[in-house]
Amino acid sequence: MSDDFMLDTDDLERRMDGAMANLRTEFASLRTGRASASMLEPVMVDAYGSLTPINQVGTVNVPEPRMVTINVWDKSMVGKVEKAIRESGLGINPQLNGTIIMLPIPELNEERRRELTKVAGQYAEHARVSIRNVRRDGMDQIKKAKNDGLSEDDQKIWETEVQEMTDRHIKAIDAALETKQGEIMQV
Repeated sequence: MSDDFMLDTDDLERRMDGAMANLRTEFASLRTGRASASMLEPVMVDAYGSLTPINQVGTVNVPEPRMVTINVWDKSMVGKVEKAIRESGLGINPQLNGTIIMLPIPELNEERRRELTKVAGQYAEHARVSIRNVRRDGMDQIKKAKNDGLSEDDQKIWETEVQEMTDRHIKAIDAALETKQGEIMQV
């Protein structure tokens, strides 16, 4: 029984990478004072009876560093897109120009920058918790295998591998957080 145990490290790695990808998506949605099409990714529009991402009802462009434009394809959707942006909590006031919605990105003040760094920290902590949950799952599998006859030496080898994988991902989260906080605080 002990020789048959193989921990699915690829599955653990994939789940940890998923937590990192989710963190990158959340970081991309944080406003840093510069225009970015990705800041609109979390905004959903009530289009044709279902919630739809903005990039599926219009073309999102960044014509200049402090401006995002959305060219809405269906005239009847302009009001719904504008409403979705206003209610999104992004703190952006849309301006209409026919079927084009312009989003001027205001300069961030010091207080708002500090708030955004705290939000980034919360996102990073959620990612760390996700990574630790994956580690716990891996460790539980190893303990179960130990009860089924896995040798103590093999147990230590597997636990070390899972811990190294965890440490590597936590370090990547910390580096990403430091980079994002630097971007936010940059004037």
